[in-house]
Amino acid sequence: MKRGDLYLLRHPGGGDPKKQRVMTVVSRQALVDSRFPTVVCAPVFTRGHGLETEVPVGPEDGLKHPSWIACDGLVSIPKSRLTDFVGSLPPQKISRLSHALRIALDI
Repeated sequence: MKRGDLYLLRHPGGGDPKKQRVMTVVSRQALVDSRFPTVVCAPVFTRGHGLETEVPVGPEDGLKHPSWIACDGLVSIPKSRLTDFVGSLPPQKISRLSHALRIALDI
């Protein structure tokens, strides 16, 4: 598992009406590699709103449709639930993801 990996999360819960949702691992790699049981993820939606906190992704990243990573919707997910690998973001999209996270967290 790496920062920028996309996983299909079945039964995301937390009020999400979908039976499954693609999630993007956004935790720092040191946490991902540790024994800590959870990682921070950002959900992927098929609709974007033109926000600076959204990162466009699509078939080139392993998805079926053009979509957007929503950095305003961060959640902590047990690593054990992230089993259905979808794809990985290339370095330039990870840079965009980092920028969107800085804006979302106002840092």
